[in-house]
Amino acid sequence: MTTATPAELLQPSRGRHRAFYAVLTVAVAAGASFTAASPLRADEASTEANITRLTTSLLEKSQLGHHPLDARLAGKIVERYVGALDANRSLFFQSDVDAFAKLGFTLAELTRAGDTTAAHTIYAVYLDRLKQQTDYVDRLLRASTFDFSGRDTYNFDRADAARPRDLSAARALWRQQLRAEYLQLKLGDKAPPLIVAALTRRHDQQLEAMKSMTSDEVLAGYLDAIAHVYDPHSDYLGHEQMDSLSIALNLSLVGIGATLESQDGYCVVRDVVPGGPAARSGLLHPGDRIVAVAQAEHDPVDIMNVSLARAVEMIRGQKGTTVTLSVLRAGVLDGAVPTVVSLVRDQIALADQEAKARIVDVPTKSGTVRIGVVDLPSFYADPRSGRSATTDVTRLLTKLEAEHVRGIVLDLRHNGGGSLVEAIDMTGLFIRRGPVVETRGATGEIQVGADEDPAIAYDGPLVVLTSRFSASASEIVAGALQDYGRALVVGDTTTFGKGTVQNILPLARIMQVSGMAHAYDPGELKISISKFYRPSGASTQLRGVHSDVVVPSLSDVAGVGEAMLPDPLPWDAIPAAPHAQLNRVQPYVADLRASSAARIATSSDFSYLAGEIARMKAMVTTKTVSLNEAMRRTELAQTKAHQLASVPIDTRTVYEITLKNASSPGLPAPGIKVTPRVQDPAEPQDDDIILREASNVLVDYVRHLSAP
Repeated sequence: MTTATPAELLQPSRGRHRAFYAVLTVAVAAGASFTAASPLRADEASTEANITRLTTSLLEKSQLGHHPLDARLAGKIVERYVGALDANRSLFFQSDVDAFAKLGFTLAELTRAGDTTAAHTIYAVYLDRLKQQTDYVDRLLRASTFDFSGRDTYNFDRADAARPRDLSAARALWRQQLRAEYLQLKLGDKAPPLIVAALTRRHDQQLEAMKSMTSDEVLAGYLDAIAHVYDPHSDYLGHEQMDSLSIALNLSLVGIGATLESQDGYCVVRDVVPGGPAARSGLLHPGDRIVAVAQAEHDPVDIMNVSLARAVEMIRGQKGTTVTLSVLRAGVLDGAVPTVVSLVRDQIALADQEAKARIVDVPTKSGTVRIGVVDLPSFYADPRSGRSATTDVTRLLTKLEAEHVRGIVLDLRHNGGGSLVEAIDMTGLFIRRGPVVETRGATGEIQVGADEDPAIAYDGPLVVLTSRFSASASEIVAGALQDYGRALVVGDTTTFGKGTVQNILPLARIMQVSGMAHAYDPGELKISISKFYRPSGASTQLRGVHSDVVVPSLSDVAGVGEAMLPDPLPWDAIPAAPHAQLNRVQPYVADLRASSAARIATSSDFSYLAGEIARMKAMVTTKTVSLNEAMRRTELAQTKAHQLASVPIDTRTVYEITLKNASSPGLPAPGIKVTPRVQDPAEPQDDDIILREASNVLVDYVRHLSAP
């Protein structure tokens, strides 16, 4: 990096737009000392301009909303870009943001023309503010002694907080942030010299990481902000992000068992792979934000605003080694105290990711009722081997019927989607034939995806178990079976609500056809091109699929879902596709809800879970953390006592059915699955508690359907 004077930065040289610089003089007058990025070579500058022009044009013309890049959207771009750099609203002064906000149509015009001056200049301001913070923190750590006997708190909910007026106000905020960080380490019984060293290193490393950002990494962040103002699932993937995406996908096979993505400066868990370390631990979920990474016994390194490629490189590692992640739970406010999660990296067997089943003998007052549970982690398909989710589930259903189950639970709670064809075929296992999903594209044309096979793999009582993590293809299946009146939907209040379809456009190919020069790989643009609709015509977008019977859970209060994302596309509806009305569910819903509510009210399992839900709600809604050491230590002691809570033993007989033993005659040896409370009180393993209640709802449903 090189340092430039404000006057040099404000010169409208090399074709830069004078109006933009006139606006930025406001920030200069307020005392900003900009750090300019090293100048680009001519071919790099030309490539950057062409990528920006093309990306902007594609978003305007191809994205589902067809919205031109105007002054309103330009203002939102600045908000998103500034927010990604400074999510805690503690670095940029109000005068900085006021200056950026005045760009309006000028920024839209410049960006459409390929001028990325705004991206680099705003980033330069960010670096200067970050250096001011780092220098101040270093001085405080060298000279100050912190006292934690008072009653003050740190307000970490700064989503709507006022930005610092000036350097003096910023320093007051930075000092309180530092005290919160210091106390967090002190509660871990670190000695003061070690705390000082750790925090000094943490802040210095963050500054160095951000200073080392390349010009195209800065551009990628800016173009991503542009894509995100259209909808949350449109993304720009620069060439370094494309490489890291490939690495992230490898993490699902070797590593922690999670795929990661970058959102507004955070490294976010996109998916947790069944059978991997993250899934087995129950401590990492989609939507969680990883804010720091530590190797073995080393201190954590902050990765906020660090490129995804660098974050992934820090998280991946050799099999058998430990990585410790500092995680902000989905829905927990920025600035909250992170949860610490340690995972042992491992190889993930493909068998852990395929469909599996179990047979459960549920004891009732009138005798034992045998049910089946099919656990489907994703709608997978492998054209090379012919293996697919539908063919595998068909084998499992055949086995369950052969063992005389009275009803089946299709568990989609951790299914984030997959193949649309598989979603249609999977629905077809339970209906004769008919429409499963309607899709409307950017031109308004509606296409219907239908099951054309009259064969049915299973025609008995069916419950679809969903959660806030059930998304996309899962919502298509649950919504279609609900519209047909074929299945009872049980679980969280609603599913995720992702009802949009994305297409990935390789920019290099388009630039070559268009004759646009590029000196390096311009990356790809992921863009929303169509919406999903249920057979009833209602979109799954935003609202998801609502449960017929709601069962309390942690995921229902964790702030997960499309509605929690900024700028989601709206819900709408189109004409229904003609489909059968089987009416197998609605006559019994009221009774099933009432009996479920009565069980939950007297269940020790749900009494425990209610306490956990209250804790989660407190985490989501709490806006401050105490800086009183004695009070915090008392809270920690209470937490540890809570972790020792005993678990009611599940005495039901359970037979695990896999694709390996599904063709064998008879049943495997029964096993009783007992789930211990996990180490993190914010993440108890509530899966079995909820599945047991879903099984009870199914038994009630079977009884209703069997009544004369």
